[in-house]
Amino acid sequence: MTAIDVLLEPLAYEFMVRALLTTLIAAVVCAVLSCWLVLIGWSLMGDAVSHAVLPGVVLAYIVGAPFALGAVVFGFLAVALIGAIRDTSRVKEDAAIGIVFTTLFALGLVLISVTPSQTDLNHIIFGNLLGVSWTDLIQVAALGAVAFVILIAKRRDFTLYAFDPTHAHAIGLRPRVLGATLLGLLALTSVVALQVVGVVLVVAMLIIPGATAYLLSDRFGRMLVIAPALSAACAVAGLYLSYYLDTASGGMVVLIQGAVFALVYLFSPRHGLIGARILAARRRRALASAR
Repeated sequence: MTAIDVLLEPLAYEFMVRALLTTLIAAVVCAVLSCWLVLIGWSLMGDAVSHAVLPGVVLAYIVGAPFALGAVVFGFLAVALIGAIRDTSRVKEDAAIGIVFTTLFALGLVLISVTPSQTDLNHIIFGNLLGVSWTDLIQVAALGAVAFVILIAKRRDFTLYAFDPTHAHAIGLRPRVLGATLLGLLALTSVVALQVVGVVLVVAMLIIPGATAYLLSDRFGRMLVIAPALSAACAVAGLYLSYYLDTASGGMVVLIQGAVFALVYLFSPRHGLIGARILAARRRRALASAR
C-alpha cells in the first residue's frame, strides 16, 4: 500500500469524510479560543462549561430539539450561575465553578439513566465522531463559524482584556462585557467540540492547543496561528490513526494533542524542559569561544 493509498482509503467512506470535516472545524475553533483561556487562566471554567451542557443535550433529546440548542442554553446557564454565586456570596469563583459544573453534570447523568432511548446517550459523554450526520456537521459548522468570526473580529479587545483589564477599561472598553462575551463563546465552542470528543474530553481540546502554542511563542499573534495549525494537524493524524488502529476517534485526537504537548514541553527551544537547557548551553559555548 502506497502513501497515497493510506491517505485516500479512509476518504472512500462518507462517514469518514463527515468525521474529518467535523474534527477540523472543532479543532480550529477550540484552538483559537484556547489561546485566551490559557492566558486568562480559565482552564477550570472550560472544564465547567463543557460538563454543564450534558443535561441540556439530554433534555433536547427528550423534547426532540437539536442537541446544539440544549447544550448552548445550559452552557449559558452554567456561566450565569457561576457568576451569580461568585457575586452574591462569600464563595470564591473556583468553588462556584466546582459546585455548578458537578451539579449540572450529575443532573445530566441522572437524566440519561431515566430516559428511555433507542440511541446510546452515553455517546454524549464520550463522543460519537464516526456517527456524525450531515445535519450534525451543518450545526457544528454554523456554531463554529459564529464563534470563529467573533473571536477574530474582536481579537484585539479580547487580548487587551486578557493582559490588562484595567487598561482596557481606561480606554473605554468594558471588561465585564468582554469577559461575558468570552464565556458565551466558550459555551458555543464547547457545543462544537461536544460532537467530536464528548463531554469528558472537550476541556482537552479547549486547553491543550493554547498551552502548546504558549510554550512555542512569546507573541500572542503567533499563538493564534500556531495553536489552530497544530490542533488541525493533530485532528487529522488522530482520526487516521483511529481508522487504521481501530481505536476511539475522539480519544485518539486528544491523545495526539497530548503527545505533541509533551514533546513541546520537553524540547521547545525557549521554554522546554530540555530544549531550554540545550539552548543555554550552546549560548555559553558560543560566548566562551568568542572570548
